[in-house]
Amino acid sequence: MLPEDTFTKTVKALTEEEEQKLEAQNSRLVPKFKAEQLEKDAQKHWDLFYKRNETRFFKDRRWTTREFEDLLSEPQGNQKNLFEIGCGVGNLIFPLIEENRNNYFYFVCDFSPRAVEFVKQNPLYSEDKVKAFQCDITTDRVFEEIPEQSLDIVTMIFVLSAIHPDKFQKVVDNLRRLLKPGGVVLFRDYGLYDMAQLRFKPGHKISENLYMRQDGTRSYYFTEEELADLFTRNGFEVKSNSYVHRRTLNVKEEIDVPRIFLQSKFVKS
Repeated sequence: MLPEDTFTKTVKALTEEEEQKLEAQNSRLVPKFKAEQLEKDAQKHWDLFYKRNETRFFKDRRWTTREFEDLLSEPQGNQKNLFEIGCGVGNLIFPLIEENRNNYFYFVCDFSPRAVEFVKQNPLYSEDKVKAFQCDITTDRVFEEIPEQSLDIVTMIFVLSAIHPDKFQKVVDNLRRLLKPGGVVLFRDYGLYDMAQLRFKPGHKISENLYMRQDGTRSYYFTEEELADLFTRNGFEVKSNSYVHRRTLNVKEEIDVPRIFLQSKFVKS
């Protein structure tokens, strides 16, 4: 069994059965017209996700301060600005606020207007501490809320995978414009050959490493090399970038599932 967290630069080696599963996915792809409709309806699908699940789906991400030391640093002097993209219902920022990091101001946005409303309804929400707004990070809308070169930290936790790969370039360019020189991006998302990718049946694959879930949301699975290339050619330096191997364990239900994520830290040059 793998330890709780195992970091590696190596892509997982597939078994013959897993290779067959991936090959079977190519037998029936998502039709082009449906893939285009998924892009048009992306916000609607995420809004419906939060309508169904409200604040119950995601657990608070208290692990982030363990994995990303930058979130533990206490600002000296001037206030630091942190921007969480894809805030959902606040599972990352509210645990940070509870730890009384009084010198941070939090900008948070989500594609779903409903998710943003859940954030604003949280008892810990205060406009003296947090500014929550709806935003499509693949557009220039974000600059209406946050000045350029004003951020110290940006977090992207399981966010970029929900965006079409054609728009990755625009997202990273926006991050570069928002961050101060030396500002950091803290990243975690799905890695290539994660269990969830291998489980997709024919009819769910849109394009290489991009899939459609049952609820109409999408998921992309990253390699370490392509993620590093995406950021370095857009003005960032790679500080760390590795696959994280974990297991989802539930002894009572006899669940033991391997997971693969990609965890990274990029610094604006």
